[in-house]
Amino acid sequence: MNVQTGTRGRMRVFAHALAFLSLGLSGLYRFRVATPFGAILALPKVLASALAPFVGATGVMSAALALCTRSPLAAVAGFLGAWASVRHVLQVTAPHDGFEQAFGPDLQRKIASQRREGILNRRWSCRMPPSPEPRWERDIIFHTILTRKEGDARPLCCDVWQPPDEVMPSGLGVIYLHGSAWHVGDKDLLTRPLFRHLAGQGHVVMDVAYRLYPETDILGMVHDVRHAIAWAKRHAGCYGVHPERIVLGGGSAGGHLALLAAYTPGHPDLTPDDLRDVELSVRGVFAHYGATDMRAVIEHARRVLPDEPPRSLQMIISMVEAVLGDAVTGIDWRSFSAANMVGHPLGGTPERVPEMYDLVSPITHASGDCPPTLLLQGEHDFIMPVEATRQLHQKLVEMGARAILVTFPQTTHGFDLFLPQVSPVAQAATYDIDRFLAWLV
Repeated sequence: MNVQTGTRGRMRVFAHALAFLSLGLSGLYRFRVATPFGAILALPKVLASALAPFVGATGVMSAALALCTRSPLAAVAGFLGAWASVRHVLQVTAPHDGFEQAFGPDLQRKIASQRREGILNRRWSCRMPPSPEPRWERDIIFHTILTRKEGDARPLCCDVWQPPDEVMPSGLGVIYLHGSAWHVGDKDLLTRPLFRHLAGQGHVVMDVAYRLYPETDILGMVHDVRHAIAWAKRHAGCYGVHPERIVLGGGSAGGHLALLAAYTPGHPDLTPDDLRDVELSVRGVFAHYGATDMRAVIEHARRVLPDEPPRSLQMIISMVEAVLGDAVTGIDWRSFSAANMVGHPLGGTPERVPEMYDLVSPITHASGDCPPTLLLQGEHDFIMPVEATRQLHQKLVEMGARAILVTFPQTTHGFDLFLPQVSPVAQAATYDIDRFLAWLV
């Protein structure tokens, strides 16, 4: 009898632990980062979203165990955690009509049958289908910058992902610009699953390492993107890519640079002298939570990021460093105040250099001549304001450009980078990228 009582007691404790773990993690779905202290929960929120199916399964398991041990509180907590997780998965993977509005109702028929073979068939599955192993060339120099020191040169490198031998090339090349906050990071930054998946469809991916602040400013970063486009077009034939089928893509600051470069192919203030006579237009552009209006970005950041990070932020800084490793070690995190993160690469605040904020904001250059655009962003993004992205999309549509905006409920910055093989929101975003690129082929 004592043994049975002890076993039931342990089961009851276990049920309570699982139930409140599920409930606590599912509670992060509704949480919005609105203060410096709240930024501590930004990474746990991303991970909770990526693991939502497992959080829900944990809730169901704990509720069942609680019913067996007659623990009503744990049963209710487990049920609520499971319900919130299922609801979250359904919301972030819900279908939308963005493609039909932008490209017409016959999108599926326009996608060649050979391209359908590699794209995702549903917005989410328990595990993303595996892709064949691509060919991967690392650290290819696509441009060399002569520095002020005589005889000194700064190479710019990229990685090139090519389709496996058994996959028919699509003729489309994707130039991808990693997230960086314009200050940190490098190519090959948690993007291998996406690149492997795209190469499995026959696309070639050029993963670019562009210069960051303080080595250069925003204009220098855009120049690096221009040189990447020029190199990709010049070497297109070597990789089975059609030079007229170059697509730009990126995340966060990389998404901003992709949009800006795509919308301003011949802008004299955004093009280096050696490329003034080079054709730099692209077939299309997609951006994960890219900055669309730099004034809106700094105003949004001022509400969340302090001028001097408090000690509480050291927790999330440590977590980010643990995940990203060498890409962010040795960084002065004080540069990530609102004024410094945006202001330094632009040369000052909007009050001091308003013309620069206008020049490097993609929304300034939105017109009917802009290439087809896919915008992907979370409703709870605490770095890039979703309202500014909506305004860009609205302006593009009003001016006759083909543009698609997909906003994911209860989702914050970086949703595509963590556990994409199982993450519902990451897979839903990839599903949309698949169809966008397939239409551009």
